Amino acid sequence: MSQLLDSEIKFLPGVGPKRAELLQKELGIFTFKDMLYTFPFRYIDRSRYYSVREIDSTNAYIQLRGRIESMQIVGEQRAKRLVAVLNDGTGRIDLVFFQGIKWMQDKLKVGREYVVFGKPSIFNQGYNLVHPEVDLATEEKMNAIGTLMGVYSSTEKLHTSGLGNKAFSKLQAALLERVLPSVEESLPQYILEQKRLCPLRFALQNIHFPKDVQSLAKAQERLKFEELFYLQISLLKQKLVRTNGSVGVVFRRIGDAFNNTYRNIPFPLTGAQKRVLHEIRDDVGSGRQMNRLLQGDVGSGKTLVAILSA
Repeated sequence: MSQLLDSEIKFLPGVGPKRAELLQKELGIFTFKDMLYTFPFRYIDRSRYYSVREIDSTNAYIQLRGRIESMQIVGEQRAKRLVAVLNDGTGRIDLVFFQGIKWMQDKLKVGREYVVFGKPSIFNQGYNLVHPEVDLATEEKMNAIGTLMGVYSSTEKLHTSGLGNKAFSKLQAALLERVLPSVEESLPQYILEQKRLCPLRFALQNIHFPKDVQSLAKAQERLKFEELFYLQISLLKQKLVRTNGSVGVVFRRIGDAFNNTYRNIPFPLTGAQKRVLHEIRDDVGSGRQMNRLLQGDVGSGKTLVAILSA
């Protein structure tokens, strides 16, 4: 499994050397594992279909279902664009394409029903969708859309090179299909049962392509726990190495400076502050490195620092 995840990203079908170079420079993705652990930073609900008459300026992204009523190319040179009119029975909206005009002309057919997804914008006092995602409204496509769509971090260079969110999601799907069956569980079974965590394969599948909101929540909980779990183990390991490998200066006796300072504190220390002083005394007398946070109010904190510095 480790060897497969260490494979260079250029070997993933659909990537190749040029796209691999872009992914490396723009997102720091060098291997299959880098790609697999690049998670969406937010999700869009794809379960709802809006109607054209419902669209308003507060909509971030919308999903429509309707038939292509007409298509035409308008403008010249840089302003040249393909405009397809979608009618869903409640109204009409323009689908506008500035790039890939010939390809979209061949893909879209007047009279066919499509599912479109994009961000509405205002033009000439009306709404349109610029470069929306377009799929035939077949049952297969409807089932494949799912309820939640992950949105990945991207850059302008990736978008202009054809690696927008939809293309990136397709690469993630291809990667999961290739590596997920061989993913091995990274946490002991007793921890999974004790913390009621989902398996790693389930988490990786549903962090990228959530089956529903509940599955997404389970995946996020599992992956967050695992990250913090191994971070804590790493910190404990570092502490153990320092503790066993280094011998600090041993303070074998309490000097007059400490005792005089302690006796002249203008207020009584609390029980907790006295206990901390005893613990610190044990630490500095042991020769071990210590990592201790002094707690208390501002006045007592300054006093403790003065005592230890005496």
